[in-house]
Amino acid sequence: MALIVAITSCPTGIAHTFMAAEGLQRGAESLGHTIKVETQGSVGAENTLTAADIAAAEVVIIAADTKVDLSRFAGKRIYETSTKAAIHDGAAVVKAALEQAKPKAAGSAGPAASADLVDQVAAAKAARAAGVAGPYKHLMTGVSYMLPFVVAGGLLIALAFAFGGIYVYEEANRGTLGWALFQIGGPSAFALMVPILAGFIAFSIADRPGLAPGMIGGMLASSTGSGFLGGILAGFIAGYATLWLNRNLNLPKTLAGLKPVLILPLLSSLFVGLLMVYVIGQPVSSALNALTAWLQSMEQSSALVLGLILGAMMAFDMGGPVNKAAYTFATGLLASQVTTPMAAVMAAGMTPPLGLALASLLFKDRFTAEEREAGKAAAVLGISFITEGAIPFAAKDPFRVIPSIMVGSAVAGALSMVFGATLAVPHGGIFVLPIPNAVGNLPMYIVAILAGTLVTAGMLYVLKRPIAGVSEGRAAVVGQGAAD
Repeated sequence: MALIVAITSCPTGIAHTFMAAEGLQRGAESLGHTIKVETQGSVGAENTLTAADIAAAEVVIIAADTKVDLSRFAGKRIYETSTKAAIHDGAAVVKAALEQAKPKAAGSAGPAASADLVDQVAAAKAARAAGVAGPYKHLMTGVSYMLPFVVAGGLLIALAFAFGGIYVYEEANRGTLGWALFQIGGPSAFALMVPILAGFIAFSIADRPGLAPGMIGGMLASSTGSGFLGGILAGFIAGYATLWLNRNLNLPKTLAGLKPVLILPLLSSLFVGLLMVYVIGQPVSSALNALTAWLQSMEQSSALVLGLILGAMMAFDMGGPVNKAAYTFATGLLASQVTTPMAAVMAAGMTPPLGLALASLLFKDRFTAEEREAGKAAAVLGISFITEGAIPFAAKDPFRVIPSIMVGSAVAGALSMVFGATLAVPHGGIFVLPIPNAVGNLPMYIVAILAGTLVTAGMLYVLKRPIAGVSEGRAAVVGQGAAD
């Protein structure tokens, strides 16, 4: 019996983080091992690993879609994978970790030290070999740090409009509460969105030496008008430039201490800054302006198509890379004051668990007792915009559940776009709906969510077959298999 410690983390720090922890817990127990899992969620670390836990552990499992600080695990055997792998087969992850984990080199001064960055490159290669996409993980790290600024900024702007009207930002309203709220939310919180995104993409790639050049590149992306697209490019350029300099710039020992805090940030900032000013800024700004203009001038037919695509993407892998691609696209457009895709994405993300919850309530003969119980939890997750609530159903019956939720989400996304619904914040589910001006065209937006939920439930009724005469336990699964 082995003692294992683990960390789980996902971009939003909500569902995948805790589902991965549960998967690892069950997997370890099924193999006869003891495990302690630290969850790095949206409210910070929970069940934190102590120094004694780490010292006693035989292996460390990192199941994360964002960057996790490994400095406290020097000398320990580490295995890195994704939250998805831990959710789908925790036992396989535990078994692979015990067989394949590699020791982390000791003796580095910390995450910012040169030797540690070289170790990080090796770890990144190992992670990619295990199926974790490096660039995707770096992008999701940036998104995870950016989200609180977008949420806070969007809600403050909505409250500003509620207190002072849609022209609250004008000079005539200076000094009012609405004007103050707008200043906090718009020129302050929202203005940090792109620099934070770029900075933490670079941080994920090159650790702390990449943070300053990434944020500087993000600021230049904002000032040149290249927005979130420019910020993403700046983050990757700054991160990989810093990493390359760290590996190839050899300095005397007397100057080695200056490398992570002075030389690397200075040279990388100079490089990415000049590129943003003279090469990248203007072309990307033109591309972003063209995209923004197209989205703002869409006729209903093109809005319908975009809504269908975004909706289907949100349901396809329920929090995976395709889902996050649609979500990141919509979130990034908030900085350009394009808010209809964000509304479509949230509606489409809510309907899979809501539709499954409704179907398990209305069509009991098509679900086992365990699934009907899970439907209650799925309802809570659905109203909270946690698409991952559909994962347990999809894992058991993917060829019926996934097409059903994709159709329902596509309908919800398309209707939201056609109705012209807008959303000023990137998360919150039904809990942001009562906030004044957070959602535009609220009545029809609710209609879009309800329609997607009903279509999902209807598709499940058509595609899933009754479990003849069996309602619970293992026999229910056998009955479903016989019906198939």
